[in-house]
Amino acid sequence: MPSSSTVRAPMDPRPLRLLLVSPEAVPFAKTGGLADVAGALPREFARLGHEIKLVIPRYGAIDGAVHGFKEWVRLKVSTFSGPITAVIEEAPLPGSAASVLAIRHDPYFGREGLYQQDGVDYPDNLERFAFFCRAVMVLLRALRQVAGWSPDLIHVHDWQTALCPVYLHTLSAAPVGIQRPRSLFTVHNLGYQGIFPASDYPECGLGPELFTSRTLEFHGSVNLMKGGLVFADFLSTVSPTYSREIQSAEFGFGLDGVVVERKDRLVGVVNGIDVEVWNPATDPHLPVRYSAEDLSNKPACKTALQREMRLPTAEVPLLGVVSRLASQKGLDLLADVLPELMALEVQLVLLGTGDPSYETRFRDLQARYPTKFGLRIGFDEGLAHRIEAGADIFLMPSRYEPCGLNQLYSLRYGTVPIVRRTGGLADTVVSYSPLAVKENRATGFIFGEATAEALLSTVLLALRVYQDREEWRSLVLAGMRTDVSWAQSARTYEQLYRRVLKIDKP
Repeated sequence: MPSSSTVRAPMDPRPLRLLLVSPEAVPFAKTGGLADVAGALPREFARLGHEIKLVIPRYGAIDGAVHGFKEWVRLKVSTFSGPITAVIEEAPLPGSAASVLAIRHDPYFGREGLYQQDGVDYPDNLERFAFFCRAVMVLLRALRQVAGWSPDLIHVHDWQTALCPVYLHTLSAAPVGIQRPRSLFTVHNLGYQGIFPASDYPECGLGPELFTSRTLEFHGSVNLMKGGLVFADFLSTVSPTYSREIQSAEFGFGLDGVVVERKDRLVGVVNGIDVEVWNPATDPHLPVRYSAEDLSNKPACKTALQREMRLPTAEVPLLGVVSRLASQKGLDLLADVLPELMALEVQLVLLGTGDPSYETRFRDLQARYPTKFGLRIGFDEGLAHRIEAGADIFLMPSRYEPCGLNQLYSLRYGTVPIVRRTGGLADTVVSYSPLAVKENRATGFIFGEATAEALLSTVLLALRVYQDREEWRSLVLAGMRTDVSWAQSARTYEQLYRRVLKIDKP
């Protein structure tokens, strides 16, 4: 996998104390790739010898008994509505020396969904996550006073935690004589910013001097993402290409000017994946297992997938898609070319849920091509694994993709990805060319324009290459031998943390 943005800092053998704050993390709560990142990084940092604690909300969907959560302390948190008691529960992070601290207040977090219900955001999301971030500030004091533990750095993720860097600078989380911990704010997707009506601003507990165009005000609204971008000591995002893209109007979603102002303190670090969970040699979700050393069982995974998706067990290229059904993912491009694809000797399987209009469109297409197009609306973790293993080609025609994980899963499973040249897709897939194949570097196919024509022509190229079994095997093996683990990314983050700790004192 191509390397992340270069991050250099003098080597320092001293273990770090790290507090990672995230609105979701596996195996506790998940809506997307952020949860995979927040669950994997603490394990990797603990393996590197650092002391790390992960902080998440204690959602109602988290089974406390299963995960071993026990009450650690109760804290009073100041809010706009008055003091609220937060129950801090603690549990071990499975398979790691790291620990998890969950902030519990059931009126805010004991709900069916994390951020929304039935596709509609909770109207009090600003109030909920302002409380969460305020509770993190109080937790910092409790860790210092009760456990004698203070983090060197706080690593926060996305708009739900973006008020933490703001509060670190405004609420005096550290007493006089104790250095304020540094903060790193990671943007996973700038398209989701946490924008709320100006009337909700008092819930932040901040003075009117911070509701300006230089801070949290955004076209008359409150923008939590903007607060994180402005106040964090350092910024990162999830791929080098995306770190450059968000400095442009096309990908900046109105915040490109803010990002440009801080570009000297912005880097991109490519995500990794859990190579123990995503391992075709041991994956319990697969009917049979295989590896780069022995690919003989991969065709059996294809046959089983065809049967599961009620398709004929034909010897034709099988294309796979696992995706949220949203415009960001370029699924309209796929829908546009699907009739032309169905005229070829190919099959397609799709697993996803999201925008009802996309769900309806793909249902209609599946009804037209029942013997060539297998569709499952919803999410099924096991089926996601089986699509990665059983498909020959994986499609990711995203309009933008900060990092993307499915192309990494595909590389790991020897399923050749077709991706658009954007964000982390551009950073993690080496595009096909005869020379790249000869040098054993090519791992997939990349197209540039976000058009149906560009997608179709690239699929047609891949299908031609597929007929050359030797050339195709080179693509498969090059992908499977690419290092997509978190180990490399964690080492890059470690260097970044030390760099952040050496910047000018606050």
